[in-house]
Amino acid sequence: MLTEEKTKEYARLLEIMDRLRVECPWDRKQTWESLRSNTVEECFELCDAIISQDYAAIREELGDMLLHVIFYAKIAEEEGRFDVADVARGISDKLVYRHPHVFGNVEASDADEVTRNWEQLKKREKNHKKGTLSGVPGGLPAMIKAFRIQQKAAGAGFDWSDRRQVWSKVKEEIGEFEHEAEGSNRAEEEFGDILFSLVNAARLYGIDPENALERCNRKFISRFEDMERQAADKGQSLSDMNIDEMEEMWQRAKGNTSGQM
Repeated sequence: MLTEEKTKEYARLLEIMDRLRVECPWDRKQTWESLRSNTVEECFELCDAIISQDYAAIREELGDMLLHVIFYAKIAEEEGRFDVADVARGISDKLVYRHPHVFGNVEASDADEVTRNWEQLKKREKNHKKGTLSGVPGGLPAMIKAFRIQQKAAGAGFDWSDRRQVWSKVKEEIGEFEHEAEGSNRAEEEFGDILFSLVNAARLYGIDPENALERCNRKFISRFEDMERQAADKGQSLSDMNIDEMEEMWQRAKGNTSGQM
């Protein structure tokens, strides 16, 4: 709900940005290009806070992202291209158009149907000469890109009729990799096929593979650091120990970090 306080704080942010572009030497010299890498960094910091479920950090990082939106819009306004009102109007119009089940008379029984409708509407907006997958940004990290490719393909109807069918594909790709792994120049290609099929399985089971892998990374780091502490308590390092000793410490670390991210 739009309240007087929300309107006041948003207006205050716009006024601060106006002053910074006039009175601050650093802010005044920023351009589209100079801000770009900072924007990417801020986006990853937000993602990091979300994975950590650090809500104070999420609030702060959302503020940083909002600042970047306002900053770019201010630069565009100065160049006579568009302003923040145009940005807000554009996304509002897009949301209304892409949610006909809310703002129109289209029926959507679940989130999957909403996603399919969304992809069809997006395709309709684009140049019809472009393919279904043309909207996937080329610069995305590979796992996120695979996930988006498969979402769009599914939106076009290219999907399993039963999600359990995906496991036969996963097993097939693992078998092909095992066949090619020893001395073949196709091992990398086949390993890529395994990853792609696993990303597809994640999608079908409602799992974000990027988040899942990042949580696994953090879990491994936490347990490995626990092992290092155990070794240090004995006046040793992990490199001084054999694999059986390390396995024993790993199992202990699993117990120590149970329930942690």
